[in-house]
Amino acid sequence: MGSVFAGFGLSLALIVAIGAQNAFVLRQGLRREHVLPVVLTCAATDAVLMAAGIAGLGAVLTAAPAILTAVRWGGAAFLFGYAALAARRALRPGDLTPLDRPPATLRATLLTCLAFTLLNPHVYLDTVVLVGAVAQQYPSRWAFGTGAAAASLLWFVGLGLGARWLAPLLARSVAWRVLDASIAVVMVVLAVSLLLG
Repeated sequence: MGSVFAGFGLSLALIVAIGAQNAFVLRQGLRREHVLPVVLTCAATDAVLMAAGIAGLGAVLTAAPAILTAVRWGGAAFLFGYAALAARRALRPGDLTPLDRPPATLRATLLTCLAFTLLNPHVYLDTVVLVGAVAQQYPSRWAFGTGAAAASLLWFVGLGLGARWLAPLLARSVAWRVLDASIAVVMVVLAVSLLLG
């Protein structure tokens, strides 16, 4: 059980930081749009990447930094693009709040979710490299991975489903403009940090 709790603690410490993926899950939760599929996609992707790291993929990635460099540039481009969309929503919101707008298709939502997850080099450093390396230090590395994956699932369920309690605060267009402006700033900061290494 010690390995499970250690994995849970490490994963939670890594995942709670505000980032592109968390901002996307929060937005989906506020809109109540495809929340369960988004939450399960995020948690399942984390679990697969953690398992790959524990199985040894972390050593392969650290030996081939060109892969992480390519993902870094692609991720930065994606984040700049999403920042531009969020900034546009903040500056020209239209008459409806995002709560009133029709939902995106499930396919488009999940592709966006996967882009936020897989185009972020930090996800590989956190899940594949770090969790994979730390897991090797424990008597049961797979129990450690189980704890890490459980923390990811708990976080995304709490973030996605808990966001509904914030919806009354965001019933007005101006509140969404502030949220979108904040998301745009966070995306730009993350993109610049990726480019700067």
